[in-house]
Amino acid sequence: MLLKILKSNRAVNFFLFPFLGILFWLKSLISPSAYDFYNGETDNILYKPIHTLTIEIPTLQIIIPLFLIIGMALIMLQINKRYNIIRIRTMLPAPLFILIVGGFSDLHTMHPVYFAAFFVLLAIYRLFSAFDEVKPYSPAFDSGFFLGVAALFYFNVFILFPAFLIGLGILSREPRWREFFVSTVGFILPFVFAFSYVFVLGKVPEFMITLEMSILTPVEYLRSNLPGLVYLGFLFVLILLGSLKIVQQYDAKKVSTRKYFIVLFLVFLFMLISFFLVPATSIEIFVIAAIPVTFLLANFFVFLKSRFWSEFWFSLLLIAVIVMEILA
Repeated sequence: MLLKILKSNRAVNFFLFPFLGILFWLKSLISPSAYDFYNGETDNILYKPIHTLTIEIPTLQIIIPLFLIIGMALIMLQINKRYNIIRIRTMLPAPLFILIVGGFSDLHTMHPVYFAAFFVLLAIYRLFSAFDEVKPYSPAFDSGFFLGVAALFYFNVFILFPAFLIGLGILSREPRWREFFVSTVGFILPFVFAFSYVFVLGKVPEFMITLEMSILTPVEYLRSNLPGLVYLGFLFVLILLGSLKIVQQYDAKKVSTRKYFIVLFLVFLFMLISFFLVPATSIEIFVIAAIPVTFLLANFFVFLKSRFWSEFWFSLLLIAVIVMEILA
């Protein structure tokens, strides 16, 4: 029954999914706590000032990421409306995204990944504008620039840049080297600004050390987090089911929808590569991976013909998130 309400296009859903966000984060709002950062994780050039300003205000460290998540949910609705990714009028991506992220209960506090995820979503939004464009210079530059800004909050999203270049080639009508060059310039530009800033302050060595630690610091968080592993395992079962649904629908979907889902798959794939190959990457990367997963699962729940099975799988997801909240 709840899934039927969330799938609808009623105006009440604009109030329902922020309510779900507050509900899932209520425990953290009542008893705020800081994330257990490794050394240097809070020193990313764009995140450090925010962390410094809020470190003495625990409640604010909960509210800010919650607002970012709700804002991202709204942007997802706009992406779905503008690009018609799920070709049925539905508001499901917004509450579904909040629900998926809600399961990462240990991350219901300030973390640079939330700011990075926000800019990654903006980058995807602009990248999709390149579809069927002959000279998509503006989308190429904007998407690269937003991704570069995201990397200055959470450096490990740099691994997404090849996915964006491939996606640009897939989406544009006649890909040429200029689009890839413009995208590369957009991605590098935030780093040029950042390097210029630290150079003037004489903090280049500290900046380079922070980047190095963001890649090479080993994080063993998930190995001792059995509930987190079980939750991720359940999500991967849903991802498999959603992927099978996409494969079944592939020939019937429009060319634009196919290409959008291919780009989203590339984003998810490169997030997995980061998780398995970059030592400093841990469970927080799945906040960003939740972006493509949300569209995949929204498509699954919307087009699953059996009402029983759609309600069944959605109910299991809801129960899993509630259990994660209880165990946090």
